Amino acid sequence: MTARARFSARTHPSRRALLRGIGGAGAAALLAGCGVPAAYVDPKERAGRDLSARDRVLHFANWPLYIDTDDKDKSKRPTLDAFQKRTGISVRYTEEINDNDEFFGKVGPALMNHQETGRDLIVVSDWMAARYVRLGWVQEMDRAKQPNVAKYLDPLLRTPAFDEGRLHSVPWQSGITGIAYNRKKLGREIRSTKELWADDLSGKVTLLSGLDESFSLLMQGMGVDVTRWTADDFHALCEQIEGLVRRKHIRRFTGNDYIKDLSTGDVLACQAYSGDIIQLQADNPDIEFVVPEEGAELWAESLMIPNLAQHKTSAEQLVDYYYEPEVAAELASWVNYVCPVPAARDVLADSGDEELVALAEDPLIFPDDAMRSRLAIARDISADERAEFTKRWNSIVGL
Repeated sequence: MTARARFSARTHPSRRALLRGIGGAGAAALLAGCGVPAAYVDPKERAGRDLSARDRVLHFANWPLYIDTDDKDKSKRPTLDAFQKRTGISVRYTEEINDNDEFFGKVGPALMNHQETGRDLIVVSDWMAARYVRLGWVQEMDRAKQPNVAKYLDPLLRTPAFDEGRLHSVPWQSGITGIAYNRKKLGREIRSTKELWADDLSGKVTLLSGLDESFSLLMQGMGVDVTRWTADDFHALCEQIEGLVRRKHIRRFTGNDYIKDLSTGDVLACQAYSGDIIQLQADNPDIEFVVPEEGAELWAESLMIPNLAQHKTSAEQLVDYYYEPEVAAELASWVNYVCPVPAARDVLADSGDEELVALAEDPLIFPDDAMRSRLAIARDISADERAEFTKRWNSIVGL
């Protein structure tokens, strides 16, 4: 593994900061013509003819800037190139996923009509992964062919509510939605979500506009167990936020533009993603990221194999390859997200490279035990709940 600058130029606004109410409506419209029951695919109809043994290719669709690249030649991807050399499988890697709903609209017609998509692996955010799983649009992976996944997948990520047992999905990278603040300008620490509502932060707080990005952390701040939250919990949260909006305590609701607000000092505290704050801290060490005492949301963006994929075995092989601790460590050193392979930490710590050792000690890449104890994966919003909840949330945030 070669050392590289810890803070790369890549960002992830398109992956996490989506205006979910708008996009969700578009996805719902896609299904409206035939209805969700007609869109559902029975398990017996999901597998296609696997050509992996004779056809040594693999089609992998991912988000932009979400894999390691060579410093001198950005067209080279060291971990992926090593996989191709080791296995003889040629990987057609496309950076075509810029928005969860947009991609859902691209592949949805084929999947609901029992047609193959031309892709063997895709990466989508956890809330969208839930939709694919509910619709029966992705196949179960054979864990017998994935010993690294079985051994090294972070226990915190093994049992999301939307995919019991992680049979249909494997995290590519993970992250935390918590609180970021400017400690120097605020003049005190923040350790609790409730502290966002203190008088000295009036008009200096932003929250994320996307319902799915926002609700978990805010519910946790109210003492809710987000692994099994209820409609009553949601409406109680809305009442709280409506009151804060009326009092003008919340400056505004944002996408990833909270980064600029926090950098300029226009806001002193905000909901934030751990990956963003790692980058901000390089330029401004006064920026802090905290997992509140009440807890924060752990999320993932996961690899899945669409129905009728023609190279399922090869896809399973590639997924398992990225769960080798050495490979996971190399990827983590580039993307700076929460690594879903805790064993990669030891690889970086033992590298002898000062920069990589520092990464191993960064709790925003490898959360320590104290932080891990406060992280939870929220129950996703069900199809029956989404229209009602999105309408109320969007009325609050002004969408």
